[in-house]
Amino acid sequence: MATKNESRRKLALVVGIGKYEHCEELQNPENDANDMSSNLESIDFIVTKKLHLKRAEMQHVLIDFENSIEQGDMVLFYFAGHGVQWEDQNYLILTDTPNLDGAALNKSAINAQNILDALSDRNPYVTIFLLDCCRKYHLRNPQVNARDPDASDPKSIGLKAMCKAGSLIAFACAPGTIAIEGKGDRNGLFTKHLLKYIKTANEDIQLVLRDVARGVTEESKSKQIPFVSASLLEKHIYLCSQQTDRPSKPGKHASKFQCSCLNESKECYENFVIEISLFPAI
Repeated sequence: MATKNESRRKLALVVGIGKYEHCEELQNPENDANDMSSNLESIDFIVTKKLHLKRAEMQHVLIDFENSIEQGDMVLFYFAGHGVQWEDQNYLILTDTPNLDGAALNKSAINAQNILDALSDRNPYVTIFLLDCCRKYHLRNPQVNARDPDASDPKSIGLKAMCKAGSLIAFACAPGTIAIEGKGDRNGLFTKHLLKYIKTANEDIQLVLRDVARGVTEESKSKQIPFVSASLLEKHIYLCSQQTDRPSKPGKHASKFQCSCLNESKECYENFVIEISLFPAI
């Protein structure tokens, strides 16, 4: 297995959905996906970016991405858009999802846990999920959920924690709460801070996400607190890994030897010093 300093393929699927047929549109996801793709490409990820997908399109994209994964790859999935929880399952809402409640979600939305399972079953080095959803939404047509008399009211059903061995899932907000979209800003609050820190070189992903959480929490005055669920099997997971050439310091007991060298063609002597570290620095 490759070490942290050896090169490995880094694959990312980035999805942003802001144009919805049956619920409130979101202004940030398209920018979020575009900016996240650019940042990931700058740290050598092979990025597949998709915007405003319908359910059938999303299914095809997921199959193609899953089939591209090879054992040992670093895999990252990013989603910005609406998401809801139903009976302990998290669903990602697509452009044409007609019903945001009930058992119909199995056929009209995409189960996030199923995505995680499918990608992880390809035996990647690690699977990283970044979910900027659980945003408040408004049904455009209350008739799509006639069982709910308040169907046209804003909804705020947060996502439930997820897990899978060898994975890390970062949610924009804690379970059962909603994310701040960031109206008037280019990016959603969670993605804004992801973009700020995700390119940090030689920093473990869990430490990167702590910086993100701190930034989101402080800016929102604790109204939004990101949540991370980690079941990692590896150490030192760097999204941006860079070699550093650090000059080694001479040992405490270093000795200096004077040597001379004869350059016969020029008939002159050249003196130089070779410093040999006899013992490691203490």
